[in-house]
Amino acid sequence: MGRGKIEIKRIENQTNRQVTYSKRRNGLIKKAQELTVLCDAKVSLIMLSSNDKLHEYTSPTTTTKNIYDEYQKSKDTDLWSSHFERMLEELKTQKDINHRLNREIRQRLGQDLTGVSFEELRRLELKAFASKEVVRNRKNHMLKTSAETLRKKNKHMEERISNLEHDIRAKYEDPQYGLVDNGGDHVYESEMALANGASNLYAFCHLNLHGGGFGSQDLRLA
Repeated sequence: MGRGKIEIKRIENQTNRQVTYSKRRNGLIKKAQELTVLCDAKVSLIMLSSNDKLHEYTSPTTTTKNIYDEYQKSKDTDLWSSHFERMLEELKTQKDINHRLNREIRQRLGQDLTGVSFEELRRLELKAFASKEVVRNRKNHMLKTSAETLRKKNKHMEERISNLEHDIRAKYEDPQYGLVDNGGDHVYESEMALANGASNLYAFCHLNLHGGGFGSQDLRLA
């Protein structure tokens, strides 16, 4: 008893549809390989599944491009003409956009203003003011961030100097060290001078940060 005839229509069950596609795809590829070997034929297969997954086979003696070229010669047609025309249109559109943007850049720099109407000049002026405001806000943000960073560094340095002075005083006021009779006064004075030097350096930097020394103009917000 022979196998029943299968009605050719879309398989509704997705799993069955995928299984059938896989089996028949492999069968087509097998037949194409047989044609290539048995008949010395040039075969090219391109298949896309329902989920747009690509499968292809091309005879080892040719390429897909060569198949396209032979097809165009046989049919006396150009498969790429419409695509080439669309590319030319897209190229023209991009050139127009590029020309318009370059002209707008030149006009914002005060160039190429011949023939520009009063309303267009007014719009350029408003755009220039808006751009200037954006730049100024960014500059002020960077200045504020830099000033805050410097304040934190100065605070950290002040704490370190204070801790250093405290440690030196505690060291020489503690009787257990017994360094006063062995030149301790000289060592104490040297270490305090070092701490005072660091303190003076901090005060110098602090003064220039907050009150008119070098760099004060750089940190002034516009």
